[in-house]
Amino acid sequence: MGAGLLMILYVAVALLPLGLAWLQGAPPRSVADELASGAGLLALAIILVEFVISGRFRTISRRIGSDVTMRMHQLVARSALVLAMAHPFLYRGPTGHAPEWDISRAQSITWDFTAIWPGIVAFALLPALVLLALGRTKLDFRYETWRAMHGIGAVLIAGAGVLHATRAGRYSADPLLGGLWWGMFGVAVASLLFVYVARPLMRWRQPWTVTRITPAADRTWEVTLTPARPFAWRYQAGQFAWLNIGHSPFSFHENPFSIATAPAQGPEIGFVIKELGDFTGTIGRIAPGTRAYVDGPHGHLSPAGHAAQGLALIAGGVGIAPMLGILRELAATGDARPSTLIYGNRTAGQIVNPDELAALARDHGTNVVHVLSEPAPDWDGEAGIISRALLQRHLGRPNHRDWLYLLCGPPPMLEGVEASLLAMGIPAQNILSERFVYD
Repeated sequence: MGAGLLMILYVAVALLPLGLAWLQGAPPRSVADELASGAGLLALAIILVEFVISGRFRTISRRIGSDVTMRMHQLVARSALVLAMAHPFLYRGPTGHAPEWDISRAQSITWDFTAIWPGIVAFALLPALVLLALGRTKLDFRYETWRAMHGIGAVLIAGAGVLHATRAGRYSADPLLGGLWWGMFGVAVASLLFVYVARPLMRWRQPWTVTRITPAADRTWEVTLTPARPFAWRYQAGQFAWLNIGHSPFSFHENPFSIATAPAQGPEIGFVIKELGDFTGTIGRIAPGTRAYVDGPHGHLSPAGHAAQGLALIAGGVGIAPMLGILRELAATGDARPSTLIYGNRTAGQIVNPDELAALARDHGTNVVHVLSEPAPDWDGEAGIISRALLQRHLGRPNHRDWLYLLCGPPPMLEGVEASLLAMGIPAQNILSERFVYD
């Protein structure tokens, strides 16, 4: 199933409740009342489908990318918020108990508290959930605490929304549409259980051990894991995984990191991690032998399956991790395709594994271009940002249009680089990117 078909399936599922409501053929009400019902139906459908979008299903992320999946999760959640907030204020019909003869509720909007209290709960919780997500990085919450709150809050909102729809909704009182709501809620809860129960059970059967932690750059470390018992763990160079070190596989103490090793190098896997706070602030003090669990692989930032004539790898900061994995795979498998790495940092001390990158340039022939925004006076390489002019200098030949471009780094850098590449005539389908920060 391709990315386009997945998107069509998503739209079809989100619009299905509206279609079932229309097929009921109920007597029409005012335009405002019909818009109010439509907004509520669509908002609830979006909220329920959100559980699947954010459920780490590789079938989805492998085809459209984890960064696209997450960005879509954020944007449609905001759309659902707008629709849900507008829903009760759009009604213009009279409120009260519907007369016994008004079985289609064409003459009144129910105001029965037993029917509307779940809607009030969902109406209050939804904006709080979205605002907490938007301000997560600015709030004094540990990531694990926020994640637990987000999951519990989402279930409460979805359950209250379905209960409200089936009790108070004119169209959702229909057995077919009411059954669909509860079925979608069941799928949503199952998605959550898959992430928090089924996947941890799988990880529990495939433990890893920290074998070494080595300095890679200023306040940056490379963590290497080995399977604690024999098992096959397959991944593609450039993918990422959720890493849990020193905690139960059922713990919320896990974070996403790109895999910096190559599949061809053997069963060990490694991650490049920068000290930024919480778990990462203590990464350099983890003792070898510590038990670890890995959920993955995820992501589509990989040249596997792409018959490109050459590879352009563009990274910022610790976005070098997946590029290291790709370059190591190229060297280990003898892949002779031309490759260029453009790697941006603030200072030279932040360059990860500079000696290894120099060796790759020497032995494999990769064109390694370092770019520093705050270079020392004796720096003789590229300076400033990864601009269109810089890209044109190193990737501006006609044959570069057929290369595959893989990007990883902070969003401002990615947005600028993507715009520059498109302006240079690089086809959009030749550009793969992965963001590691979201608003």
